[in-house]
Amino acid sequence: MRLRQARKIRHVALVRGAIFSTSRSINNEATPSIAFAYIAAYLINRGYKVTIVDGVAEGLNQVWHPENYTGFQCQGLAPDEIIKRIPKDADVIGFSTMFSGEWPVIRDLINSVQLSFPDALIVAGGEHITALSEYSLRDCPSLDLCVRGEGEHTFFEVLEAFEEDGDFSKIGGVAYLDEDGQFQCSGDLPRIRQGGDISWPYWPEGYLEKFWAAGKSYGVQSKRDMPMLLSRGCPYQCTFCSSANMWTTRYILRDADDIVAEVKSYIKRYDITAVQLYDLTAITKKNWTKNFINKILSNNIAINWSLPSGTRGEVLDDEILGLLKKMGCNYLVYAPESGSEETLAKIKKRITLEKITKSVLTAKENGLVVRTNLIIGFPHELRRHVFKTIRYGLKLAAKGVDEVSINIFSPYPGTEIFGQLMASERIQLGDDYFLSLTSLNSDYTVTNPLTVNDNIGPRELAFYRIAFMLANYGLGYLFFPSRIVRTLTNIFSDKGTTTVLEHRLKDLLQRKRKSSAI
Repeated sequence: MRLRQARKIRHVALVRGAIFSTSRSINNEATPSIAFAYIAAYLINRGYKVTIVDGVAEGLNQVWHPENYTGFQCQGLAPDEIIKRIPKDADVIGFSTMFSGEWPVIRDLINSVQLSFPDALIVAGGEHITALSEYSLRDCPSLDLCVRGEGEHTFFEVLEAFEEDGDFSKIGGVAYLDEDGQFQCSGDLPRIRQGGDISWPYWPEGYLEKFWAAGKSYGVQSKRDMPMLLSRGCPYQCTFCSSANMWTTRYILRDADDIVAEVKSYIKRYDITAVQLYDLTAITKKNWTKNFINKILSNNIAINWSLPSGTRGEVLDDEILGLLKKMGCNYLVYAPESGSEETLAKIKKRITLEKITKSVLTAKENGLVVRTNLIIGFPHELRRHVFKTIRYGLKLAAKGVDEVSINIFSPYPGTEIFGQLMASERIQLGDDYFLSLTSLNSDYTVTNPLTVNDNIGPRELAFYRIAFMLANYGLGYLFFPSRIVRTLTNIFSDKGTTTVLEHRLKDLLQRKRKSSAI
């Protein structure tokens, strides 16, 4: 770590770089940074001056091509434009890296920012940083400190220590290189203990309006979508997911009255039309869910609700699904992951296809728009496992599920499978690996993606993916032709969208119109 003299902090800047994707990607949408909104709120409530510099929000639909990454593009502000927006008196500058695929451009951005702010403490956090703390510190010499896991309180402790004596060794959940270049990682990952200890997000004036004006949102799109979290963490330990590494297995549900109050404040301040839940696993406890929905209904909160991240189906029975429909849920995503019971057991998903299929179909019977997420190409899988998943997905599409996506397995840092692949030297960390993660599932034109399956080649898996996507939507529009009219209406009007496909197509059309007008 570069030596920093302890001093009173005048200003904290939270910096977000542009979205990074392949040049032909259609699946990387711009969304508000709820992570920075939570961190900023926590710090502001404790007396710190904080500015969010969001290169995505400030540069929506601005596309540029980074010099060092042929075949890739960025959507948002370029590094020099971001640097101009960082307050000149910033003593601490924080970055967030959720997806490892974006690490190369985030690293370059950090290096550029440090050159302009040589005396600032440079801190980074997020899923990538948590999983690969030492690698990130050595790969990016401009980075002083890693905040690992849940960020709010740990980052606050970093600021307090920086003001006091600059000694971070007593803070749990941080990592750094000491004066001798030795990697230091202190303590276990700390977690906020109670949902009531979580501050409501801080949204700067005019920030969300930028996304609404551009028609940007996470899942299906309406005029004024509000991102929210009802919970933190996930109690499950799926081997392909980095949640346990980032959040531990502590699962915290917020108080329902606090959520209702937050929603009411957004309706009053922003006149929101929908809430989009960014939770990893929003619905796990039936009694809590019933109580929450009934509070929404008793308070006459008439907005839409969508769960675009993918949830489990254990408590989503006819009663709960009926209540979700009644409260205005207009998009529900399930994550069965595989159509092979053998694969489900191998990846520790802890579900049965029979139960989750019943829940999915019951959701359709209750009039919900439903999506399911599937994955093929896990390291152990044979063709029979992949074919079972494809057959299962097509069955769901034929029975009316609105969207069924299949992605190729991504060996993400922080997952149990990633650890196994690293131990067997199947993965070599470096820019080529990170860039391959970026292109794997955001760009369906990639015909030779990174895969870690010895039984099925990457081109074959890519063929299955694209063929399934075409068959999935083809079946949907063939068996349910009214969707054709709905999709065309949604794409070519100022109305919202019903599915993610419609949202992506609408956004693509708007971008083409904008580029043609320039």
